[in-house]
Amino acid sequence: MNNWVIRKIQKEDNPAVAQLIRDVFDELNIPKVGTAYEDPYLDMMFEEYNKPRSVYYVVESEGKIVGGAGVAPLANEAVIYCELQKMYFLPETRGKGIGSQMMEQCLQSARDFGYEKCYLETMPFMHDAQKLYRKVGFENICSPMGSTGHTSCPVWMLKDLAL
Repeated sequence: MNNWVIRKIQKEDNPAVAQLIRDVFDELNIPKVGTAYEDPYLDMMFEEYNKPRSVYYVVESEGKIVGGAGVAPLANEAVIYCELQKMYFLPETRGKGIGSQMMEQCLQSARDFGYEKCYLETMPFMHDAQKLYRKVGFENICSPMGSTGHTSCPVWMLKDLAL
């Protein structure tokens, strides 16, 4: 994949980002109930992440959105906690180091926003994603945090952003 760039989401990206997330859910047979698929703002990602201490990045290649990830406050937790949210990539984007770069961009933004810890939820069969999360310092925790509404995501991880 050539000529790709990581940039902040723009309003006109909303349909492509929503479609990308839905396509990855379908491809990987991720449950739709109790996951990000059901989030009411899935079709309004620009608006959702155009809030204080929030950002969403997309990966664009030759005019096509091929990946994305963001950080935002973790609902119903202390202000020191953020959540890594909606990190999804199309198959042609995976295994090229783009996820690592996206992860670093998101974690640096979290630090810049003043967060001290970053939380995430994922699925048990997403082994490559978990490998990336562990590589950058996320550790498994025993129970969910906040109130994400993602009751079908049984893997919870936390990272100290100072490390």
